[in-house]
Amino acid sequence: MTRPLAAIVMAAGKGTRMKSDTPKVLHAIAGEPLLGHVLYTLSRLGPARQFVIVGHGAEQVEAMLPADVTPVLQAEQLGTGHAVDQVTPFLNDFDGTVLILSGDVPLLSARTLETLLARHREEKATLTLLTAVLEDPTGYGRVVRKGAHVARIVEHKDADEDERRLNEVNMGTYVCEWAPLRAALAALTPNNAQGEYYLTDAIARLVSEGHPVSSYITTDPTECLGINTRGELAKLTAEYNRRTAAHWMVEGVTIHNPDTTVIGPRVQIGRDTILEPGTILLGETIVGERCIIGAYSQLRDATLGSEVEVLNSYLVDSSVGDRTHVGPYAHLRGHARLGDDVRLGNFVEVKNSTLGDGSKAAHLAYLGDATVGKKVNIGCGVITVNYDGEKKSPTIIEDGAFVGSNASLIAPLTVHAGGFVAAGSTITEDVPADSLAIGRARQVNKPEWVLKRRGARKQ
Repeated sequence: MTRPLAAIVMAAGKGTRMKSDTPKVLHAIAGEPLLGHVLYTLSRLGPARQFVIVGHGAEQVEAMLPADVTPVLQAEQLGTGHAVDQVTPFLNDFDGTVLILSGDVPLLSARTLETLLARHREEKATLTLLTAVLEDPTGYGRVVRKGAHVARIVEHKDADEDERRLNEVNMGTYVCEWAPLRAALAALTPNNAQGEYYLTDAIARLVSEGHPVSSYITTDPTECLGINTRGELAKLTAEYNRRTAAHWMVEGVTIHNPDTTVIGPRVQIGRDTILEPGTILLGETIVGERCIIGAYSQLRDATLGSEVEVLNSYLVDSSVGDRTHVGPYAHLRGHARLGDDVRLGNFVEVKNSTLGDGSKAAHLAYLGDATVGKKVNIGCGVITVNYDGEKKSPTIIEDGAFVGSNASLIAPLTVHAGGFVAAGSTITEDVPADSLAIGRARQVNKPEWVLKRRGARKQ
């Protein structure tokens, strides 16, 4: 019977080599903090309890944590063993297995963690660690074996010349039974070059007490790499993008240039969709089937139906219905909602507004805090004037209405069904159904005015 699983993510370090005021685990890949990648992977395993050890920039880190993740403060960074030990008061009543991860390892996959857990259970181990064989193991803790079994881990700074020649390294990911680990943590001492409480020292203690310690040697060391510098961040960003693009191409998505395409971990894409170069899909974005996302478009937390075309546009926190065309150079934000068969053209901005099925705003318009019905035509240069300097007010444009070019609709205002607003009008009152509204000054022509003006200059 599977034992309860808890997860601990270490995210207290400053990341000095990043040379940044931002905590290391909050630096991003594909719009997601490094820690966010780890937590997303963890969520696919479904641990009963999750903890994140916070320290440097604790408030910033806590602010991004999901509601089901408990932050645990490590006020002084005294080593990895000390970090894990901070969770002890929260797990006094816990009798199960603990998964321990680092918050700066964004490529670690759920499949690898599931394999690690399976190995731990199959071998009935007290502790199982994830290891890798590296050509250059510099900086990593070396795995010291006695025969085929793990005897201890020695950190690079504490290793002697022979130990540094070992190329099997500890990747900082562990599965362990909580009760014996808790006892081992309580017995740790800082007798090492760093003067810290090493979590790895607990392994030697468990071995000395006769507890079975196992390991899983990954065949993909790259996914286990942590990030300590901007260069490493750039390297793993490129690797993440390559792996993510490869995944989606297998799933039936065409990606014209994987090297310039960015797809976040929580994005969903339907088959036969085409992503042109420079496409960026972030957050909880969902793209339906047979869509075309044009070059250099960016979508964040956007939902698209099927057969949608988005050209060179920016969509955030918005939804788009089937067969709708957006762009080029359109901007949707703030809960913008487009229905089916909508046409949104060049340089149109939609904010906190809805457009019903079949409506069109072809170019150079701003629709803010508006409710637009079905089969409405919004002419070039139309503006809903929604802000009076103190509050924002709604504009309602009902089904079948026509708003001519360069009209300004001063909210609050309703253009009723079938209403027609003449081009160049400033409309301040409701427009009745099937009525023409004209709100512009009468044109006056002055014959020979230009000639007289020129004559006056000659004099």
